[in-house]
Amino acid sequence: MKERITLLIIISFLIAFLVIFQNYFNTTWALLFLIGFMFLYCIYMWVVTKYRKRKLKKNPPLLNYDYHPFVSVLIPCHNESEVIEKTALNVLELQYSDFEIILIDDRSTDDTASIVRNLAEKYDKIKAIIRRKEATPGKSAVLNDAMKIAKGDAILVFDADAKIKPDFLTKMIVNLAPVDVGAVQAQKVIVNAKQNFLTKCQFNEYILDTHIQTGRDAVRGAVELRGNGELIKREALNSIEGWNEETITDDLDMSTRLHVKGWDIRFCPDTKVYEEGVIGFIPLIRQRRRWVEGSIRRYLEYAKDVFFSKDMSLRVGFDLIAYITEFLLPFWLIAEIFIQAFHFVKGDTNCILSSIILILSTAVFFLSGFIYSLRKYCNYSFLKAFWESCLTSVYFITIWFPIAIIIIFKIIFTKKTMDWGKTRHGVASDLVEAEFNG
Repeated sequence: MKERITLLIIISFLIAFLVIFQNYFNTTWALLFLIGFMFLYCIYMWVVTKYRKRKLKKNPPLLNYDYHPFVSVLIPCHNESEVIEKTALNVLELQYSDFEIILIDDRSTDDTASIVRNLAEKYDKIKAIIRRKEATPGKSAVLNDAMKIAKGDAILVFDADAKIKPDFLTKMIVNLAPVDVGAVQAQKVIVNAKQNFLTKCQFNEYILDTHIQTGRDAVRGAVELRGNGELIKREALNSIEGWNEETITDDLDMSTRLHVKGWDIRFCPDTKVYEEGVIGFIPLIRQRRRWVEGSIRRYLEYAKDVFFSKDMSLRVGFDLIAYITEFLLPFWLIAEIFIQAFHFVKGDTNCILSSIILILSTAVFFLSGFIYSLRKYCNYSFLKAFWESCLTSVYFITIWFPIAIIIIFKIIFTKKTMDWGKTRHGVASDLVEAEFNG
């Protein structure tokens, strides 16, 4: 109910704002101001990133290599018989002496539980938890159960399909050492990018996310955890009382709560965790639906804390508020089109052409971000980056915009559900292994 009321208030203010501007001004200027603000903020992040890179090159940071906490690696798995053994063996190869692996079978109906038990019997570093059928569902509940036996002062979370290099933890851990840092996120990479059009677009989408996360890290803004490849201090985890079991996006929810508590989250683009991209359209829609709904709901749930937290820095608060616009923008643009169409039918001077121009401006804004990201992180030529960006922008508009609108209406008119929308892993295991090892 709290989330619904908050969203209704925001939507009401937005519609009133649009109507007032339509009657007395022109909403095109308001939307252009929003896009201009987003553009300037991106330029700001780009400048700071360049400055920071130049500064670190002249004066490399003093890293605390003596920071060597015991690490508990938590890997939740629900019906992951296709991948969990390979993932566990891959993590066992970490070049880090003090760690344990806790495999948590979450009420699986396949052979996952027996595989997890066998791994725990065979390897000293591996522990197994087999959750009962009546246990609370969801990744957050799984991780909270694992924390009851975890010994680590740092907690590393992987998805069941994760792939990493042996130096992953050695490179990550030094970034967790500063007292104000509560968590560190590795760069996520789609390992089966060449499988089909959807996986290629997801690869490009993750590259854009890497660019955004790097910029947010440079300005010490609101870097977000991504669920797979996240490293968290136990002290920080305890300060927010663990994972929230009432959310469908444990990582985004935790990110916001850590920021509200004043913890810094860092991003490590030079440390990668590889995962499978979703190969089917319907499973992809289910996954992205969960991501969008969870992200919007956490903003609504913690809106008051974001605005009035005494512990959160001004930079983080401003950064969080700036990124809320990514979910309001689709609704704003569609509302603008309907209002302009209404005026056009009435024969008023306003014309829908201005809205079309505005949408094209928004498309150019995102297209530029994709091109820059692909050229920077993949070393593509301009023509290849442009082509990949055009394809991914079509994918982006087709997937994200409709889902954002649908979720806004879902939050307003339906009851909250804990529909996880699990993604199947291991459907392209041979291709994944070839790409990762190649």
